Amino acid sequence: MHAGLLQNGRVVFLDKVENFTQLKLSDGQFAYSSEYDPATNQAVALAYKTNAFCSGGAFLADGRFISVGGNAPLPDVDPTVGDGFDAIRYLSRSTTDASLDGQEWSEPGNKLASARWYASAQILLDGSVFVASGSLNGLDPTVPANNNPTYEILSAEGITNGVNVPMDILVKNQPYYMYPFLHLLPDNSLFVFVSKSAELFDVSTNATIRTLPDLPGDYRTYPNTGTSVLLPLSSANSWNPEVVICGGGAYQDITSPTDPSCGRIQPLAADASWEMDSMPQGRGMVESVLLPDGTVVFLNGANLGAQGFGLATDPTLEPLIYDPTQPLGQRFSSGTPSTIPRLYHSVALLLLDGTILVAGSNPVQQPILTPSAANPYVTEFRVEICESFFFPWGVSLSTALIPCLSPLPLYSFLMSTNSPDEAKPDTPPYLSLPLATARPTNITLSSTSLTLTTTFTISFSASPTAQNVTISLYHGGFVTHSLHMNQRMIILDHTGWVPGQAVQELEVAMPGIMGTDAPEALVPPGPYVVWVVVDGVPGNGTFVSVG
Repeated sequence: MHAGLLQNGRVVFLDKVENFTQLKLSDGQFAYSSEYDPATNQAVALAYKTNAFCSGGAFLADGRFISVGGNAPLPDVDPTVGDGFDAIRYLSRSTTDASLDGQEWSEPGNKLASARWYASAQILLDGSVFVASGSLNGLDPTVPANNNPTYEILSAEGITNGVNVPMDILVKNQPYYMYPFLHLLPDNSLFVFVSKSAELFDVSTNATIRTLPDLPGDYRTYPNTGTSVLLPLSSANSWNPEVVICGGGAYQDITSPTDPSCGRIQPLAADASWEMDSMPQGRGMVESVLLPDGTVVFLNGANLGAQGFGLATDPTLEPLIYDPTQPLGQRFSSGTPSTIPRLYHSVALLLLDGTILVAGSNPVQQPILTPSAANPYVTEFRVEICESFFFPWGVSLSTALIPCLSPLPLYSFLMSTNSPDEAKPDTPPYLSLPLATARPTNITLSSTSLTLTTTFTISFSASPTAQNVTISLYHGGFVTHSLHMNQRMIILDHTGWVPGQAVQELEVAMPGIMGTDAPEALVPPGPYVVWVVVDGVPGNGTFVSVG
């Protein structure tokens, strides 16, 4: 399962070729991609031409969403879908042009320089895309001939330069070299992590700038992927980046223990080292989603096993909130568990209303709908909307409620097209509750096309008791296999806030006029969401383009 939040507020899902899905295309074939509208709980089938199984991806500078690499064709299942190992797929959506909604993936024939299955992608400061790692054929990674420990560069238009460049950190860490964690840092270096190893890499010179200390604990990347998140960047911390990596495992088998430890590092510090922390329990395949208030929610995964079909058990159903501002040992808080296991091929991402969408779990090679002793965890078509990380009250709806962060509710909706009696989502409950005045409303931006060297204004309504406000840019990126490729948040400086004033108008500064040497490395070009957060409560996010 792959996913991304599109500029129209909908979510694109992208999956592998299978012998059953709940949606069909106009030609009668099963659909392996869909465009899901959280507001209506409706999904539209999208066609693609090549198998996108285990691809990477990013948003291009012009806003197009791309998927790179994939897997072999399965002609016995669907002869209409071709080889995806070196494919590049493009999807166009817009905040203003509704005619693009529901349009299928575009595959004009552009190809990667080589086959890549389980590749990562990171947008760079000039809009080009760094694509790294992957398997040549999807076969045993302990055999070097199957592996592709190289990188290539796509242009800002998403076209490869045709050159595969060997990368030492990938070569040295085989077989744990696939789906590396990548983060573009404010000095324009690339933080690269695979297995237990980390480095700062200069793409322009193809050179390792500095080798960082190994992260203690088990393996952290495929097939024992934990999760990695770049914490919010702000002028208050001099744009000093911090990376947190949590979870992992010992080996690729259902018996593998998982690692509860988390490492936190300031990779640009002269004495960079890992500060160790711990989740309440071990987790593999865990998602980390940045929230508008600067905290991180950890969701999904398993306490035992690894990535692969039928290789995980003991689902970790409990959400965790990580507050990076708290002292070591006090950063994690736990919520009430969900009831839906989310194992291999599950995703989680932030929606425009501040809720978290959770979907997927496909730990079987082809869909199985009924659990059995042989397959206790089956293909999961339900979508959950985690409603209230920010709204501390209970609600009463006609739908079944599942607690998320006690006493906050997690609403479970179905994406099914063949279950008309299933619950459909109503207007988000916090919009009609008495405490809805805590949420900033009537948010208006002077422009939704931003540059790095300008200011813009935001006007909005706030509670007369409001004391603080934060304005941020957020990029959700391409989500798959516990990686949130390109996810980042930048806290923006502002002036004009008046505590207790009902109508606010702020002047907000982009990083280029906030004393940064390389603002493009802070905010690579592409689509972002602007968040207004008043006293910890976000309003609805607004998509903007940054060029």
